[in-house]
Amino acid sequence: MSARQYDPSAATLEEVADGVFAYVQPDGGWCLNNAGLVVADGEAALVDTAATEERARRLRTAVSAVAPVPPRLVVNTHFHGDHAFGNFVFPEAVVVAQHRTRAEMAAAGLHLTSLWPDVDWGNLRLVLPTVTYEDRLTLHVGALRAELVHVGPAHTTNDTVVWLPERGVLFTGDLVMAGVTPFCPMGSVSGSLAAVDRLRAFGARVLVTGHGPVAGPEVLDVTEGYLRRIQQLAKEGVAAGLDPLDVAREADLGEYADLLDAERLVPNLYRAYAEERGAAPGDPLDIGELFGKMIEHHGGLPVCHA
Repeated sequence: MSARQYDPSAATLEEVADGVFAYVQPDGGWCLNNAGLVVADGEAALVDTAATEERARRLRTAVSAVAPVPPRLVVNTHFHGDHAFGNFVFPEAVVVAQHRTRAEMAAAGLHLTSLWPDVDWGNLRLVLPTVTYEDRLTLHVGALRAELVHVGPAHTTNDTVVWLPERGVLFTGDLVMAGVTPFCPMGSVSGSLAAVDRLRAFGARVLVTGHGPVAGPEVLDVTEGYLRRIQQLAKEGVAAGLDPLDVAREADLGEYADLLDAERLVPNLYRAYAEERGAAPGDPLDIGELFGKMIEHHGGLPVCHA
């Protein structure tokens, strides 16, 4: 993929159902997340924002081209900065999220920016959710219902999916990524598998995933297959007394080897090892240490084109 294709201007706003849009930022790698827009009866709501000031402002411009008014609601699917740093670009909106999202976002602050100091993050200002919920919450965009459902621990401990039953569209956040390696060291491998089962039950025709192109329900099969492979590798590694890094070096991921950001195998294995040894889903791990292990395995810092 050329540098031009990573440019913020390469993002596209695609109508995936009547009044429902996916804002897709290629290629879906580190911090190149998707957002969603719902427009109905003269009102608008946004699902996630973007990582950098420039990307968030481009998102606002794209939204203003199809929405009659600025979004009055922004839903953050989880606390990670690529999905939430751009909240401040939508000052008219009430930010909504699962209650742990607010706490985790406050604790993390702008730490993500320190992982890739060469990225031009812009003049970011952290805006926390002001409305939070526990398990489920229904929002109304005009006459259109948006069902917010907390699932997990999965990608994190505080994942929200947004289900539009009248449109058959599901915004999955980073529970599911299309063509991109799943990432669950902050949540759970087993919890992610349970979440996939819950997502299947919605019967969605269109899935706007957290990263990568818009997909159909087949993307759930890929996510499940990868996660089961991680569980198998961890089970075999623990039984053999091997370190997760040793397992990662020799791992055969088969059909999942070509997923983007394959280096995520390492922190995913550490989470799977912890669960194989009895840790509960969502039990905290030292994410800084796991990021370092991933860099060691990868031979350098993964590239972030944000």
